Amino acid sequence: MAMPPPEPLSPEKKGDEEARGLIYEAYNELQRLAAELGGAAVPAPAVVVVSHQTDGKSALVEALMGFQFNHVGGGTKTRRPIALHLRFNPSCHSPNCRLLAGSGEGDAEDDAGAADRAMPLADIQAYIEAENKRLENDPSQFSAKEIIIRIEYKHCPNLTIIDTPGLILAAPGRKNRVLQSQACAVEALVRAKIQHKETIILCLEDCSDWSNATTRRLVMQVDPDLARTVLVSTKLDTKIPQFARASDVEVFLHPPTCVLDGSLLGDSPFFTSVPSGRVGSCHEAVFRSNEEFKKAISLRELDDVTSLEDKLGRSLTREEKNRMGVSNLRLFLEELLQNRYIESVPSIIPLLEKENRVASRKLRKVTQEISDLNEAKLKEKARLFHDSFLTKLSLLLKGMVVAPPDKFGETLINERVNGGTFTGSENFQLPNKMMPNAGMRLYGGAQYHRAMAEFRLVVGSIKCPPITREEIVNACGVEDIHDGTNYSRTACVIAVAKARDTFEPFLHQFSFRLLYILKRLSPISVFLLEKDAEHFSSHDVLVKRVQAAFDKFAESTEQSCRERCMEDLESTTRYVTWSLHNKNRAGLRHFLDSFVAPEQYAHTAHSSGPHEQSSGLNDNKQDRPKGDLRSIHPSDSNPSSVASETRLIDLLDSTLWNRRLAPSSERLVYALVHQIFHGIKEHFLVTTELKFNCFLLMPIVDKLAALLREDLESAFEDDLDGIFNVTQLRHSLGQTKRELEVELKRIKRLKEKFGEINKKLNSLQVR
Repeated sequence: MAMPPPEPLSPEKKGDEEARGLIYEAYNELQRLAAELGGAAVPAPAVVVVSHQTDGKSALVEALMGFQFNHVGGGTKTRRPIALHLRFNPSCHSPNCRLLAGSGEGDAEDDAGAADRAMPLADIQAYIEAENKRLENDPSQFSAKEIIIRIEYKHCPNLTIIDTPGLILAAPGRKNRVLQSQACAVEALVRAKIQHKETIILCLEDCSDWSNATTRRLVMQVDPDLARTVLVSTKLDTKIPQFARASDVEVFLHPPTCVLDGSLLGDSPFFTSVPSGRVGSCHEAVFRSNEEFKKAISLRELDDVTSLEDKLGRSLTREEKNRMGVSNLRLFLEELLQNRYIESVPSIIPLLEKENRVASRKLRKVTQEISDLNEAKLKEKARLFHDSFLTKLSLLLKGMVVAPPDKFGETLINERVNGGTFTGSENFQLPNKMMPNAGMRLYGGAQYHRAMAEFRLVVGSIKCPPITREEIVNACGVEDIHDGTNYSRTACVIAVAKARDTFEPFLHQFSFRLLYILKRLSPISVFLLEKDAEHFSSHDVLVKRVQAAFDKFAESTEQSCRERCMEDLESTTRYVTWSLHNKNRAGLRHFLDSFVAPEQYAHTAHSSGPHEQSSGLNDNKQDRPKGDLRSIHPSDSNPSSVASETRLIDLLDSTLWNRRLAPSSERLVYALVHQIFHGIKEHFLVTTELKFNCFLLMPIVDKLAALLREDLESAFEDDLDGIFNVTQLRHSLGQTKRELEVELKRIKRLKEKFGEINKKLNSLQVR
């Protein structure tokens, strides 16, 4: 049956169609510009298709386009989003395709050879399949970068459709971990695509019960009220035979509000069917041309309406028929998108003006940098950067809150992981709850002070390591002039060995931790300069040189300071000065009496005549000399004098003349070792903290500026071009300037287009 010729358009309708055509062209260019600028600066309305695998997404997209395009089948067939800019052109009897530049990060080299040129449909299909195979073998499996294709065809609607990878329902269990990770990656990708408020979400559900919200589960995370979501039930032709009663069909066509909220875009779902079969000339093809495919879609719609009416036992209302079939969905989306375009025109113009200002400011800055590429101005900039860098470094040590703690701060746990922990021979670590500000994210001087406090707390809580009887006996040795024992020397030998083994690891750990904290100041200072617009990003070589000079200075200063501390530790553990551990002789006497006298007093109290023994401490049992001594000095009748002499002889007998380790001797050595160890610890803590403050922290304040300036001036004399890489810098700045000029022209052209569109729309509204 021949179609009647179209009626001629009235001037008003002609003007409206012309305005709509201008809008579509302008938005196509706007979306391409938005893709190149990252998509966030100038967002444009688009239809994003979301569904699970095998829900008929690719088939529905092809039906909306008016010709077959994708490879339809089971499994993951789409691994990169495909942005389709469709435009109705009655003069194009076959699809006229152009592959445009993509958006996102990565894969730039993959698109470079194919982007921005006209391509046959078969070549674009081959390119998409090659990309899917490449990503299938890639560790990431999926890419958020869009493949942007512009298509003009006589069966195309005026739509912008973004076809996303199908969502995956992965089975539980460890053996399905790969599929589970892919499912998470696809969900994150789709969620990012539908989060913009201008996006129209086309949510596909392959179910006969609306209570099963498989795809809606993800969509409602971004659009809880479905206010910008068009819901579509696919594969209607397979569902109709499943309904046994007319009431089931009624519930399916008109879901209750408890299942689907009334705020759904379009008020109720759409229902579609797409005939199976591919277009082609091979014997497996069902359709010989796209016209046959489009005609089959129309016939499928009529069959679905007839089948539904048979099930219901009544005719479908006009509202119900408007929800049936691909053609009605296509008209609805086209009108919806056009209305969104028109509504967005007034808001797009200020955004373009903002982008114009930003691009103009960047262009002026780049032009100024190119004009400043002479020796005198480069040196001036380098010296300015040097001074600003030191200023920020000083402020970080003194304390500031400009740098974000979530980006640069570290908790004590992070600091221990990155800078090392304070652990001794027994691998003891101080619990975090005992450290002030352990959970706070600190940097700069605050982090330096916390590390100092932790070192003081950890080392201060260290007790003397255990001492064995074997260590005491081995430390006694043999003197060069007699074979007696000197337990004071024994205690010194043990104490200094224990102290050296205990404190030396802490010194190295403390030094490494403080060096790590100081090195962190450099990138934070550069960030602060960038934030204050004091740092010029094009001079990376200079920045890296200053940072390297700072790191080198910090390392050399740390090594020198550590060596000073090692000298102190070596001297303290090489020679025992009793005044360091007991401030006066009276203290030492009191100390010895408190540990030795009680046992000797007890021995004297229980002695009885010539058969008394020295508590088993004297192997030779020399009782006779004691009696002889008493008879030699009959005039010393004072009992206290006799007791003192007895204690002295017994002490010599149990320490100097006897090698059998008595409890009193063991206690004496233990007490002396603990006293010496404690004195060394206190001295080590005080001197180490003082030296690191004086010889590590203060040189950064006092000497760093002169050293960096000396390094900079010597570099000026040796190789100025090497510092700034002037040749490469001039080339890169020139390239940036050309790109900004092109971008600025495009933004101005778009601004003029949208201004013209806005005037035309306003004039149409006046009519």
